[in-house]
Amino acid sequence: MKEHDEFRKFARYLADLSAGVIKPYFRTNIRVEQKSDQSPVTIADKNAEEIMRNEIEKEFPEHGIIGEEFGNHKEEAEYKWVLDPIDGTKSFICGIATFGTLISLLKDGEPVLGIINQPIINEFLYGDGNTTELNGITVKARSCNKLSDAVLLTSDHLMIEKYQDKDKFDSLIKKIRLYRTWGDCFGYYLVATGFADIMIDPIMSDWDKMALIPIIRGSGGIISDYQGNNPVTGNSTIAAAKGLHSRIIEMLN
Repeated sequence: MKEHDEFRKFARYLADLSAGVIKPYFRTNIRVEQKSDQSPVTIADKNAEEIMRNEIEKEFPEHGIIGEEFGNHKEEAEYKWVLDPIDGTKSFICGIATFGTLISLLKDGEPVLGIINQPIINEFLYGDGNTTELNGITVKARSCNKLSDAVLLTSDHLMIEKYQDKDKFDSLIKKIRLYRTWGDCFGYYLVATGFADIMIDPIMSDWDKMALIPIIRGSGGIISDYQGNNPVTGNSTIAAAKGLHSRIIEMLN
C-alpha cells in the first residue's frame, strides 16, 4: 500500500534522527533525573522525542502523537504516532546497548507498523503485522514447542512480584531451559529474530508496547497481555513462539 510505504520511510527517517541525538550521549557522564514515578530520564530521552515530535507535526500536521516524555497531542486523530525515545533508559545510563527507540503508528487505535531501532549497533527492526525485517532482511520467531527447550526473558523480576503472581512465574522458570533479564524492547527483538522464545512484562504503557505488537506478529510469534487478551487494550505483554504461548498463559493464570 503506497500510503504505508510512505509511513515506513518516514518512520525510518525518525529513527535515524533520534539515533543522531542519542549516540553522542551513550557512555558519557550524563545527568539523570527522576520522574514522578521514580523512573529515570535523561536529556537524550527528551531531545530525541522532541526532534521526532517536531518532524511529525511538520510532515503530518493532522496526525496525533503519544509520547513518553511530552504527553499526547491530537488524541482523536485517525493516525497517531507512539514514541518511546529510549526504551530501557536504565540500560542506557549504565552503558549497556540493550535499549532501543520505539516508534509505532496507530490507525484507529490499532498499530499498523512498529520499529525497534538500536542506534549503537545500527539495527533497525521493522514489522507491519505481516512481515518483520531486520535491516531489510526478513526474520522469523523460531519454532519451539517445549518449555524445556525455551529461553525466557523479562525486564525486571521484581516487577513480576509487584504486579502479577510471583509463585506461578517461578514455577514457569523451573520448566524452561534458560532464564535471563535481557529485557525492555531488546527481549522482544530477540523473540522476533529467533534468539529467544518467551518475553514477559507484567506492566506496560502504550509507548512501551505498541511498536512490539506488529513486530512480533509479523515474525510469526504471538503477543497478548498477561491473561492472553488483546495487547492493544491490555497493560502487560507476553510474546512467545506459537507452540508455547497458550501453555504459558495457562501456567501464569
